[in-house]
Amino acid sequence: MSKQKPKRLKKRIFTSYVTSTVSITLVLFLLGLLVLILLNAGRLSEYVREKIGFTLVLHDDLREAEVKQLQRKLSVAPFVKETRYIDKEQAAQELTKELGEDFTGFLGFNPLFSSIEVKLFAPYTSSDSLAVLEKDLLSFPQVKEVFYQRSLVSVINDNVQKVGFFLLVFSGLMLFVFVMLINNTIRISIYSQRFIINNMLLVGATRKFVRRPFVRKSILFGVYGAFFSNALLAGLMFTYEKELSGVVDLEDLRMLGIVFLTVFVLGVILSWLSTRIAVNKFLKLKFDELFY
Repeated sequence: MSKQKPKRLKKRIFTSYVTSTVSITLVLFLLGLLVLILLNAGRLSEYVREKIGFTLVLHDDLREAEVKQLQRKLSVAPFVKETRYIDKEQAAQELTKELGEDFTGFLGFNPLFSSIEVKLFAPYTSSDSLAVLEKDLLSFPQVKEVFYQRSLVSVINDNVQKVGFFLLVFSGLMLFVFVMLINNTIRISIYSQRFIINNMLLVGATRKFVRRPFVRKSILFGVYGAFFSNALLAGLMFTYEKELSGVVDLEDLRMLGIVFLTVFVLGVILSWLSTRIAVNKFLKLKFDELFY
């Protein structure tokens, strides 16, 4: 009977350790996802903004050399990400595909003009910058008209700011929740061993001596949790590599390193701090108070 009690105690302690590690792993995994989203929020914003661009409608009597000259000038401009030339025939084919019928046969001629689609870098997509760039592009002699969707630009810029503010508030709340979850997990783990802490004090152990093994184990839990959560994050990112290609750059080793290192550091620090606070609390309790 006396042999069964230590076995049961060891089993309970082991179960407590496993539960703590699994809980910390899941919380750190969610924390890692949050860090990944925050680091790539700017990339997502750029991805959306860079869909904004101009359509330069060209004069109908331009020679091919003049069009190529204009396209070369645009390609080397600091605000241009990419350009695409669309001649009259190609424009007619694309419009026919959208309408579902050949409008040139009905009209008897092709009323469309050749054009160049210009995609911009994200910093140049604000409303003020677009107004200035519109005037500059109209100064080219080959350009007849400059077109862009002003209402869409305003909607995108407003929504990007709103999403950025929401992410900031949401991240703060989630960080608080994650810290509380890790703290409560470790407190419950130490609560199951509160009588051991009290017995160590009764036989003359100092508070530092009592605290040391708990802190070491909690740091180990944090390391294990960070390792498993990073493995889950890596598996998730590389499994959905194609789906995340426009938002997350998996070739950016610096970004991935920041995510994994942040998870590791937070796992160790939060585990250490939570354990220190929890053990200190039970060190101050008297024997009668351990039952409540």
